[in-house]
Amino acid sequence: MKPSRLPLITTILVLVFFYLPIAALVVRSFNSSRYTPEWKGFTWKWYERLFERDDLLAALGNSLKIATAASLLSMVLGTSAAFALHRHRSRLQDFHSLMVRVPLVLPDILMGMSLLLLFVSIGMPLSLVTITLAHVTFCLSYVALVVLARLEDFDFNVVEAARDLGASRLQAFRKVTLPMLLPGILAGGLLAFTLSIDDYVITFFVKGPGSDTLPTLVYSMIKKSRELPVINALSTLMLAVTFVVVFAAQRLTRKA
Repeated sequence: MKPSRLPLITTILVLVFFYLPIAALVVRSFNSSRYTPEWKGFTWKWYERLFERDDLLAALGNSLKIATAASLLSMVLGTSAAFALHRHRSRLQDFHSLMVRVPLVLPDILMGMSLLLLFVSIGMPLSLVTITLAHVTFCLSYVALVVLARLEDFDFNVVEAARDLGASRLQAFRKVTLPMLLPGILAGGLLAFTLSIDDYVITFFVKGPGSDTLPTLVYSMIKKSRELPVINALSTLMLAVTFVVVFAAQRLTRKA
């Protein structure tokens, strides 16, 4: 009996569905035509104009700064929340667990509006700081759940053994607990970084003048700009960087 080809065909169709638009985006970033999808000749001009756009480079810098700060804060706060949820059982912790999980299911538009009202009510000017705080509110939930899943399989007997051998609480945490939890913390941090740098809806509500991030600027360019292929060039560069990072991570993992 021959094996069914349906799983293979389904896999190919899914891959085509996901990657064909990306391939078209990469090809059009080298197309000299500005508006029509027909191929008019190979060109580098969209990449040259990309590096001439100071607003795009500034928005990219803002996105990287916000994503980095939000990831670091989320790793600290999310790890602390995961420890509290794992080590303690009470009605207060049940409420804490609910509050940690709410941002995962809360619509982005509702969270953005509520954060905007909060910042306005306390008189806080909208800037990169408000965007960072807003991103931390939903990123820490992802970090907390990833670290909490890691803690479920964590053997605290190792920590107790370190304490019996004379290590202080700080030494046991720094040399035993933290290295064993570090893969989960870094995984949550990378997830937070990805969500932060990709966010548009919440950022749209809490950003101020001169604090555009890459998603908000790209969206405004799609509506108004005459140089849409510049966006294709920027997306192609970001794809290239992503593939290089993933490839390097896989090589390091295999070597380890």
